Amino acid sequence: MQENDAALYPLLPLRDVVLFPGMVAPLAVGREKSVQALERAMQEASLIFLVTQRNAAVEDPGLNDLYSVGILGKVVQLLRLPEGTVRTLVKGQGRARLADVIAPTVGGAGFVYARLAAAQETDTDAAQIPAFVRELRKAFESFCQISRKIPREVLQAILEQDNPSVMVDSICAHLPLATHEKQALLEHLSLPRRMGATLELLHREIELLNLEQDINAKVKKKMNDAQRNFYLTEKMRAIQEEMGQGDAEEMAELEAAIAKKHLPESARKKAEKELKKLKQMSPMSAEATVVRNYLDVILGLPWRRKTRDRIDIGRAEAILNEDHFGLEKPKERILEYLAVQAQVKKMKGPILCLVGPPGVGKTSVSRSIARATRRAFVRISLGGVHDEAEIRGHRRTYIGAMPGKIIQAMQRADAINPVFCLDEVDKLAGDYRGDPASALLEVLDPEQNSTFNDHYLDLDYDLSQVMFITTANHLHGIPAPLQDRMEIIELRGYTEEEKLHIATDFLVPAQLKANGFAAGDISLSRETLLGIIRSYTREAGVRGLERAIAKVCRKVAHRRLKSGQAKERFTIAPADLESYLGVAKYRFALAEEQDRIGLVTGMAWTEVGGELLQIEATVMPGTGKLTITGKLGDVMQESAQAALSWVRSHSVQLGLDPAGYQKLDIHVHVPEGAVPKDGPSAGVTIATAITSALLKIPVRCNLAMTGEITLRGRVLPIGGLTEKLLAARRGNITRVLVPRENERNLREVPANIVENLQIELVQCVDEVLEKALLLQEGESLFAQAPVDPLYDGLAGGGRNTGVAL
Repeated sequence: MQENDAALYPLLPLRDVVLFPGMVAPLAVGREKSVQALERAMQEASLIFLVTQRNAAVEDPGLNDLYSVGILGKVVQLLRLPEGTVRTLVKGQGRARLADVIAPTVGGAGFVYARLAAAQETDTDAAQIPAFVRELRKAFESFCQISRKIPREVLQAILEQDNPSVMVDSICAHLPLATHEKQALLEHLSLPRRMGATLELLHREIELLNLEQDINAKVKKKMNDAQRNFYLTEKMRAIQEEMGQGDAEEMAELEAAIAKKHLPESARKKAEKELKKLKQMSPMSAEATVVRNYLDVILGLPWRRKTRDRIDIGRAEAILNEDHFGLEKPKERILEYLAVQAQVKKMKGPILCLVGPPGVGKTSVSRSIARATRRAFVRISLGGVHDEAEIRGHRRTYIGAMPGKIIQAMQRADAINPVFCLDEVDKLAGDYRGDPASALLEVLDPEQNSTFNDHYLDLDYDLSQVMFITTANHLHGIPAPLQDRMEIIELRGYTEEEKLHIATDFLVPAQLKANGFAAGDISLSRETLLGIIRSYTREAGVRGLERAIAKVCRKVAHRRLKSGQAKERFTIAPADLESYLGVAKYRFALAEEQDRIGLVTGMAWTEVGGELLQIEATVMPGTGKLTITGKLGDVMQESAQAALSWVRSHSVQLGLDPAGYQKLDIHVHVPEGAVPKDGPSAGVTIATAITSALLKIPVRCNLAMTGEITLRGRVLPIGGLTEKLLAARRGNITRVLVPRENERNLREVPANIVENLQIELVQCVDEVLEKALLLQEGESLFAQAPVDPLYDGLAGGGRNTGVAL
């Protein structure tokens, strides 16, 4: 360098960093010129001039790219890292003003020198300085208490500083200010002005910190600590609220969605009114959230969108037959509806109610209808629903209000004409919150559901194009007004032959595929499937049968993998079932092999189909007491009392001593006492058992009966006839006594069920006893003709058995 280069110092431009006198700062240096300037300062043990760039993006700054005031600093440490950057520690000495930038004349170095001018601090003895010092100390201490980012030791050192200039520069170095704000403070050479500007910025930062704390407090009240993303969103909203900004973008999106949606006029006016109200609300208010949700419901509903029905009767019939075996009546009714719809452009949606025991395919029929008509399908389970609001929705005055299940399901369907399955409609339960069955009256009435009004929506919604299908296990659980709005289609339980067909054609192939087997890997014979049906399932449908077949497949898979024979084929014989399914769960009810006194076979209906019911009666010396056992319900116990009263009232006709009942006890028992039993249809069975026990006359073992009796001996009709006849056929019964008034029901019983069954119609108990008791040829049961006009025309005899009642 030349002689006049004594006032020149190596120049180190800084990006987005402002250093103050007395400040020790670590710097990462990457530009080669800056590294050379640092090394020259280290070699010459001289100071280096550090000044901030006006634009940090400039790679090779000139005089005009640099601020005019910087600091002279001493390089304390220099460390070159492997990746090429240099870490240095620099301590600021004092301010200096940049006069010029000069390239070195010796050595051809890439860095430049800075020619400096004096930058002396002024007004250091001004009268207001002590006041500024006190205010700065108080303000900086408050800032540190709120921020909690500055160590206590640093705060203490600054507060104890005696030199006002050093104190204010130290405060400036620790404030989170923008680069241009720090540079402005560095350029203030007048100490009072610098202290005043620092104090002003310090108060601003304190206000910002207080505001941020208030925002954080508001947000934290509405969030869970674990929901970080939610917290950031709410914080941003709170900041927008403080700045007076609204959710303009969201409002514009909602307005565009309302304009684009093909809404009815009433719905459009309602949506526009709610949107106008939303624009005037604070985004953070609870009411704003309610209005937003309401608008989302309106915009999410299919008001006019519908799927196009492509009705092909042949295809629809093929789909129904493919998905379900049997069920001829439901299929016939569905095809009739589709045929009418193909001829009529618009018809009111029918309301079908499929009633039948569990597992017979009620719900899956609904899915098949949707597939056959190419409509959307939605299903709602009503089992256990006890709140009317779940059907009609909550009013928006309630916290957490939402639409009812009907409107929610229409949102999922995204079409105004879906197939809508209301499952388990007989299991609705009303309480103090209302009766959901009554709420369904409007939904399932073709005359009213075009203007269905949900409490939450508060608008008329058209359900008239929906095809409603309800399912139930019992009709008695459905209120009469609701039944009146539906077309009842009863689905009976499957016969053994039908179950065999379903298992062979549907269940076995489906389970083989589901468990990773190829066709033919597992062979289940007819006898094996019959063994599963009779000994491991007791149901009207096929769910239990499907589970049993799946269990066999799982056992085979385990054994095949364990043996290592991946291609091994298995044949399951009836004798193998116990090793696959365990001990048989059920005893298959069969007819008695011998005629016995006091033992009668009745027919009962259960939720899983028909069953044979053995009823026993015996007499013993006693005091005239009637004992009834077998976990019988109230109605069945009353039937037993009525049967005994009829026998006692006809003791003379039966040839019994009317006064002898005081010396005998009668015990009526129905086996399988752990299974509840109820209903009036065992009346004739109990009367026959008591009469047989008293007269010591056996009952025919190949005969079963059903019917309710009155005190006059009339046999009244019963329900579940198809299921009861099915149970009789399964149990090898050949003769069945049925109430005469059930003759009309026999026409609906499938022919394969009544095949090989001799069905005899009876009108009174006398006919039942004459047909059921094993009398000698030519012998009459009655000692004399009955006196009741109901029995006119019946033969009377004079036989007396000598048994006293």
